[in-house]
Amino acid sequence: QVQLVESGGGLVQAGGSLRLSCAASGSIFSINDMGWYRQAPGKQREIVGHISSGGLTNYADSVKGRFTISRDNARRTVYLQMDSLKSSDTAVYYCNADLKTSYWTSASTYWGQGTQVTVSS
Repeated sequence: QVQLVESGGGLVQAGGSLRLSCAASGSIFSINDMGWYRQAPGKQREIVGHISSGGLTNYADSVKGRFTISRDNARRTVYLQMDSLKSSDTAVYYCNADLKTSYWTSASTYWGQGTQVTVSS
């Protein structure tokens, strides 16, 4: 079984920072892209950004210059550093990973359970 577990969410004032972590565990052969998404109340889930296994990143326009995604392949962990937070960043943040559970299987996407980030103005 594969699990992705997020941590680091919470309440922060506007202009502040938070760092989210997402650790993958279980029967994992290899991990390709890892990413972060978010879903605000009453809105659809949207992409925040992705990072490739080689460290290449891309971000949604709404977070460029404020958020940074990184990963530690040895720890199977992806991070989301969020700076200059705005009230519009309030959402449940989810990580995902495109990974293989064995050499013979195709890659599939797995999701974490989500962590709440609330930015007060």
